[in-house]
This record gives sequence, C-alpha cells and structure tokens, in this order.
Amino acid sequence: MKLFVAKGSCSLASHIALEEAAASYTVEKIDLAKGDQNSEAYRAVNPKSRVPALVTDRGILTETPAILAFVAQSHPDAGLAPVDDPFAFAEIQAFMSYMSSTVHVAHAHGRRGTRWADDQSSLDDMKRKLPEVMGKCFDMIEQDMFKGPWVMGDAYSIADPYLFTIARWLESDGVDPKRFPRILDHGNRMEERSAVKAVLASY
Repeated sequence: MKLFVAKGSCSLASHIALEEAAASYTVEKIDLAKGDQNSEAYRAVNPKSRVPALVTDRGILTETPAILAFVAQSHPDAGLAPVDDPFAFAEIQAFMSYMSSTVHVAHAHGRRGTRWADDQSSLDDMKRKLPEVMGKCFDMIEQDMFKGPWVMGDAYSIADPYLFTIARWLESDGVDPKRFPRILDHGNRMEERSAVKAVLASY
C-alpha cells in the first residue's frame, strides 16, 4: 500500500493507524504549500486534491474515516476496532464522522473560508468565530464523547489517532488546549506510543 500524506494535515491519523497495525506500506509526501495536491499526477490519484489517499491492491481510498476503518478491518489482529461487534464499530464510526463532518469543517472555516464565501468581511467573520466554534466542539468531546482513558474506553482504537491529530490544531485555531484536561492527557499519552513516535519523527 502507499499512503499520500502532508505535514500538518489530517493524514497523520491514517499514517499512525497503519504504523500501529504493522501494515506493509510506503509513504509519499505531498507539499500543500507548493500546490502538489493540484498537480496532474496527484489528481490522477485523488481528484479531490486532498490528503490522505491510500493506494491498495483493490483501488484507491480517500477520506480519513474510510481509511481508518479499512486499516482496522484489514488488520483485525492489531485490535484497532471491535470489527466483530456491529454496534461498537458503529460507535467508533459515529465519533469519526463527528471529527470529519463537524470539527474538521469548523477548522477549515478559519483556514479555507473561500470555500464558502468571497467577501472579505465574511472571511474575517469566519476567522473571528473560529476559536469559539472549535472550543465548543472540543467541549463536546471532552465532556460527552471521550470515554477514557482512550476515546472509546479501555481499548485503544482508530478513533485515538484521529482525535490526537485534530487536537494538535487547537493552539493555531486560538484555543487553549489546557481547557480540555482529558484530551490534553490523551495527547501526552499518544506521544509516548512507539508508533506515534516513529510517525512524527518521519516528518
């Protein structure tokens, strides 16, 4: 398999999951600042011009929740998700869907507001609102969604690298991570995992 990644992006979650699963894979880095994602070569891999993208022997997968689920299901011995329990697996998917459709989109309003508006005043409003919106998202995770000690409870899962990845954006979004002690502790413990150390050191 080949995983296309970019530094500072959500592709970090998929990269960590592959490493945790001891999967056989290679990595190709995309430089977003240079516009590599818009190149003809990369658009042939992912017409969305975004990362991550995972090339498998059955085709190309995009979107973080789909790739994380694929890694867990294709490497069941790694124990990254309760793949034999439909309800428990759906709970993980619900968490990842929230991260993808709500939290990541909230973050993008502050970085890529031109996806939704053209007027400078609108773009400025989105940036101004960003700390409040991201703060509320993480209030929800901290208080209502994070079971502890890992996202879904006692067992580490594919939800953990996803939370770890997006929580790393908080400071740049104007949010103090110390507001969320459980998530902050989670991030510290994630950084002690050998797979996470290996992946972070590769960038």
